[in-house]
Amino acid sequence: MDNRPIGVFDSGLGGLTVVRELMHLLPRERIIYLGDTGRVPYGGRSRETILKYARQDINFLSTFDLKAIMIACGTVSTTALDTVRSEYALPIFGVAESAAKEAAEITKNNKIGLIGTTASIQSGAYERFIHQYNKEANIYGVACPLFVPLVENGRFQKGDPVIEIVAAEYLDPLKKRGIDTLVLGCTHYPLLDGVISGFMGRGVTLVSTGTQGARFLAEKLSQKDALAAENAEGSRHYYVTDSTENFSRLASIFLGCPVSGLVEQVSIESYDRPHLQK
Repeated sequence: MDNRPIGVFDSGLGGLTVVRELMHLLPRERIIYLGDTGRVPYGGRSRETILKYARQDINFLSTFDLKAIMIACGTVSTTALDTVRSEYALPIFGVAESAAKEAAEITKNNKIGLIGTTASIQSGAYERFIHQYNKEANIYGVACPLFVPLVENGRFQKGDPVIEIVAAEYLDPLKKRGIDTLVLGCTHYPLLDGVISGFMGRGVTLVSTGTQGARFLAEKLSQKDALAAENAEGSRHYYVTDSTENFSRLASIFLGCPVSGLVEQVSIESYDRPHLQK
């Protein structure tokens, strides 16, 4: 067993989809979450910038005595995971491969849709992962650059006319393709479950990177006998790189529990190099 906390980071709110599932699967775990809300979104940045941000995020989380880090960001998972894994001794996991595997295995007509940030779609990572598990799959990818900013501004509820119009424009080509499975290739997108499923219809199964990533991490920790002790008391603490108020409000709504008082602001730019652990 290992009572050290798990580190989770994302560009903003999206990684809370991982946190929510971890709270359900592993309620005794302590979670340290970093949302880089001051620089969200990552998806339109160059690979060099994404890698710089990822290193700073990991350097900050490494100041805590962690047992693992989950990159709860589809963009970083598809563009920088292999690089940062080679640079840090701490176990680091991403969210892309487990979601791709799930989609590859559950599709019935081998028509899989993929939505993600521009960087994730351009990387081709999801396609490579899916074809590892299902060589017959036809994959149709669409970049959805407006989804993350809308979610970060709280425009993710079904019935909101702005998000409904944007979603229809992005998703209509996939609906016309007749897909039966849709990978939500950014951890922000599961916050749009109601909007996306409402447009795509009951015949399309949504695969959440957040949910699958959390399940994958839970499995890996269990295999390594690294889960918290049965008498451990789970907890969450949140760090953001911009104002805490908006994050606290939206996080409380999404997680279904108050996070007020558990959120602190941090200056992430000072973490250009690894810091000593606390």
